[in-house]
Amino acid sequence: MSDSMPGPEPEPVEPEAAAEVRAETYDPVGPAPLGVERVPTGDAEVDGLLTRLGDADHLATDGHIEVYEDVHRGLRDALTALDARPGPPAPSPMGTPAASSQHSPPYNRS
Repeated sequence: MSDSMPGPEPEPVEPEAAAEVRAETYDPVGPAPLGVERVPTGDAEVDGLLTRLGDADHLATDGHIEVYEDVHRGLRDALTALDARPGPPAPSPMGTPAASSQHSPPYNRS
């Protein structure tokens, strides 16, 4: 069709009829799993939190944030707990007053 030759005019559509057509043809897809594989880490707490992510698969998008925040909080707590565990004492660096006083010659009282 050329720009110089006008085509047939489209038939006017009533607003209510257009809304009915849209309502009949709109078929939203419900929640579905993303199919992301979750590999066990060997840490029961972390594995439980990763399994919790699967709960989002069955929720509408607006429900995901609660699951993600819950899992994020749990993972952050697990990492913080790693820092709080007692470990071997750190070696004292040479040259500090405590280290140098242990190796100084005995005091001469003459």
